[in-house]
Parts: sequence; C-alpha cells; structure tokens
Amino acid sequence: MITAYAYQNRKLTITELSATDSLPENTLWLDLYKPNDEERDWLSRFSSEDVPDEEDIKEIEASARFFQNQDGLHINSLFPQRVGADVRAVNVSFNLRENFLLTMREEDVGLIRLLRNYLRLGRIDIDTPQTLLLELFNLKVDYLSDLIEDVYTVLDNLSEQVFNDEELDAVFKQITLQEDSNGKIRLSLLDTQRSLRYMQRYYRQNLADENLKDIREMLSDIESLMPHSQFIFDKLKFLLDAAMGFSGLQQNKIIKIFSVSAVVFLPPTLIASSYGMNFALMPELDWRYGYPMAVGLMFASAAGTYLFFKRKGWL
Repeated sequence: MITAYAYQNRKLTITELSATDSLPENTLWLDLYKPNDEERDWLSRFSSEDVPDEEDIKEIEASARFFQNQDGLHINSLFPQRVGADVRAVNVSFNLRENFLLTMREEDVGLIRLLRNYLRLGRIDIDTPQTLLLELFNLKVDYLSDLIEDVYTVLDNLSEQVFNDEELDAVFKQITLQEDSNGKIRLSLLDTQRSLRYMQRYYRQNLADENLKDIREMLSDIESLMPHSQFIFDKLKFLLDAAMGFSGLQQNKIIKIFSVSAVVFLPPTLIASSYGMNFALMPELDWRYGYPMAVGLMFASAAGTYLFFKRKGWL
C-alpha cells in the first residue's frame, strides 16, 4: 500500500496511490506498507538504485543500515512495538530526500500511526522532511522511555510475588518476558543512537541549527536512559537469583521432611526387623507380653528420635 502525505498550514492531506498513479505535488511523506512487486516497480521510477526488499531492510551491517547515494540519506532503524505483554522490534527503512521522506516497512508501527494522528490534529508543526524524520525519532525516544517505566512497574510487582510459593511459576515467566523486552528496548536505544549520530555527522551542514539541537537533546535522553536499562538487567538478575534461591529453599524443606521421616522411622524398622527373624532361641517369642513390648519399643524409639531432633533445632 502506498500512501502520500502532504502537510501545509497544519492541514494534512492523505492520498492513497496505486501503481498507475503519479506522485502528487507537495508530497512531504511517502509511506510504503507491505509493498508488492508492482508497487516496488512504481517506486523504482523515482529511485537511482534498486528498491530495498525485506531482507535488505533487516541487514545488521552498518554499511547496509546507514549510507548515502543520489537519492539522499538512507537509514534502517528498529522501532519498538508493543504486542500484548511482549515488545517487538520492527525494522523501518527511511530515505530522506530533498523534497520528501520515504518510509518502507513490512509491519504495522504504532508510532507511525501516532505521528499521522498528530499531523491530522495539527499538534505538531512540520515544514521539511528532515523535521518530519526527527519528530518521528523524538516520538520513538519518548516511547522507549515509557516502555522502560512499564518494565519498572512490572518488576515492582514481581518483587512482592517472588516469595510466594503459588506464584513462582508466573514469576519465572514474567522475569523471562521482561528480560526479553528490556533487551529489545536496549537494542532499539542503541540503534536510535547510531542513527542519530549518523544524521548528525553527515547532515551537520545541511540541517538547521534547531534540528541539530533536537538531535543533541535526543542523544542526551538516550544516554540518560542507558543506565536505567542496565539497572533493569541487574534487578532482573537479582529477582531471578532470589526466585531460584527461594525455590531451592522450598525444595530443601521437602527433602528435609523426607530425610527426617526416614531417620525417625529407622529405629522402629530396626526393632521390627530384629523380631521378624524368628530364630528358635528368641525368649520374647513365647513371652505373653512380647508383642506389646516390641510395639511399645518401636513407638518409644521413634518418639525419642523426634524429640532429639526437636531439641537440636533441626525441625
């Protein structure tokens, strides 16, 4: 799907294009969502090189994610996406040209929808493609900050549940989920930092002072968010160690019960085994009170062992 956005006087004009349409005048933003081969061919008419496909957008090498050519600046960046309780990182390709910003993506991105709504409501003032790109990255940094706060909230709740026997399974699942989410958040932070530094380095002379100031502020925000992300990793490790330790302690208590039970019943078992041998020269076999004496001796030996353990504080 091809969508062209024109923005003038805080008014947004949205035009859905087909592969047979021409690019509207005053287009500020051209967005391609899950483009098919026909739509890629349409875009190639406005491009000096081949249009990147899904595999190109997912490349991790710096030379493939940040480069310049005759079409302008190319940046492939990871955008966080909340899917239920999970966080996903979606690759978005940006091509900052002289007259408009081109975005390509294979998945829906909530921040792009948010930017479109802001433009429709006139909440932000955009006059150049560079300003549009920086505004989207600014929304991204703010959203990453919100995601870190969400992880903090979840960890506070986990701290109260980690010593609850009935919730240990849920705690382990949440720790794993939050560790994965925090890893993707940190990856998005690092990717955003690299993207902004590349823009700052290669567009230092072409961007306005106000734009460069925005980049410096976003870089400063990212630097302040990095320690929070590392703190979350440390806290997750602590909670995992605490949960593992508590789980091991509970298992040790169960094993302790079995061990004590085995030792308590060892003397009665020994007595019962002795009188179960049925040798001919055992005087107790013909004694009238032999059986009550043996049973009483077994109970007394078990009680004595239990009281000994109790006195030592082992129970």
